[in-house]
Amino acid sequence: MEQSPGRMSRQRFVLIGILFFHSVNTYMDRACIASAIDEITQDLSITGQMMGLVLGIFAVGYALFQIPSGWIADRFGARRALAIVVSVWSLFTALTGAARTALQMLVLRFLFGMGEAGAFPGATQAFFRWLPVRERGIAHGINFSGSRLGAALSLFLMPWLIVQIGWRWTFVVNGVIGLVWATVWLLWFRDNPKDNPKVNKAELDYIQEGQTSDFTAAIKASFAQVFTSLNMSLAMAQYFASNVTFFISLSWLPNYIKNQWPDDPNAIYYSAVPLIFAAFANWIAGSMVTGLYKRGYHVGSRRLTAITGFALGVIGLLLATQTKNLVFLATDRAQIHWFVFCFGLATFGVDMTLSPSWAFCNDIGGKNSGAVSGAMNMVGNIGAALSAIMFPFFKDANVFFLLAAGLNLAAIAVWCFMNPNRASDARLSPAAVRRRFVAMLSTLVVATGAAIGTHIYLSVQKKADPPAEAVETTDPLQQGDNPGEPDAQNPK
Repeated sequence: MEQSPGRMSRQRFVLIGILFFHSVNTYMDRACIASAIDEITQDLSITGQMMGLVLGIFAVGYALFQIPSGWIADRFGARRALAIVVSVWSLFTALTGAARTALQMLVLRFLFGMGEAGAFPGATQAFFRWLPVRERGIAHGINFSGSRLGAALSLFLMPWLIVQIGWRWTFVVNGVIGLVWATVWLLWFRDNPKDNPKVNKAELDYIQEGQTSDFTAAIKASFAQVFTSLNMSLAMAQYFASNVTFFISLSWLPNYIKNQWPDDPNAIYYSAVPLIFAAFANWIAGSMVTGLYKRGYHVGSRRLTAITGFALGVIGLLLATQTKNLVFLATDRAQIHWFVFCFGLATFGVDMTLSPSWAFCNDIGGKNSGAVSGAMNMVGNIGAALSAIMFPFFKDANVFFLLAAGLNLAAIAVWCFMNPNRASDARLSPAAVRRRFVAMLSTLVVATGAAIGTHIYLSVQKKADPPAEAVETTDPLQQGDNPGEPDAQNPK
């Protein structure tokens, strides 16, 4: 660490920038296979059933390894954790281009999902160690905006790249980019900012002073106590709700727009608009969280931002259901513009909840931030999977939009009870905490497996007959973090 006095260095902003490109990279890698479905099915002679399994298997590894990958980041530090997981998934991304059989493709996609599971929990742990509490909101906002921009960019870049160099080399290029990022990360980042020679004493003092959290009640608890706390259950519930809405923009939205306005040759490209809205939402929400926190509204900085976002989500979805009913929308062009704006507003709203949600995980998780955020993201993946499963079963999509609006409304009520200052239940014995921990984790694993398994089964059935339709349909679970999570074209 540089000890020279004077102007404070700004290396923590470099960290935010590096992790922004990390977020872009995760979604670009996920988009490869969604853009190359036609070429892969033809070159490898993969049936519709198998292609559905290949597309869905990513989500199995991604969802089930959220908590383990978060624990690894907590235990060994974000430097080694992210260097390893990015290298692993980049390697499997590149190797996807070398796959010669359906079985090879299946194994590679599962391992790729396992690797990417550590992407956002690892970043959360890095933010916890490097950033004062007041700056974590904007950091999470910038980080997640990268995933949305990556998803939007992939709609145009990946198909073009496949035309230029073929699908196999497209995977290789994306894999190499990830390996370059991992190298830069390993050379520059240190788990403790004092070990980075570019961080001077003034910045180090600023970071350390700002890490004295105003939410001291929760961060002293063990991961098992936090995981089984009311705060954790509430955080997972509201993240489930946001993913149900957002994941439509990564899965069924392109086809929905194309089918609703078939006479517009550019209709499908409108599906990129909500992703752009989402990117801006993350910047605005992050600034809002940070600004309110600096003004002394510590709990409110999380709560008010999230409630505002979910309220916009409700409004946008309700307005979207009126697209065909409003008399002043007399032309197809007027209708598509209205719908895209309204759904973009809904996406903008639910993505405003990401920054406060992940900052909340820092607040209650402390040194266990990686595993805590991984648990929340795991439940978000369940919401994304169910969103992908349910949407095509609604003959009237407006019914689904109303359902999603109802979940967002419920999430507003949930946030009214989320409070980082609420201490975990210390009255329970260690044995009771362990029992609750095992029961809750087992429930999440079973629920995740059931949701994703159902999606894969239905995807396989749909792709089986006729094969032509399977080639045209983008698989929702190949998207994700809300991502995950899930994937982005593929909670977030």
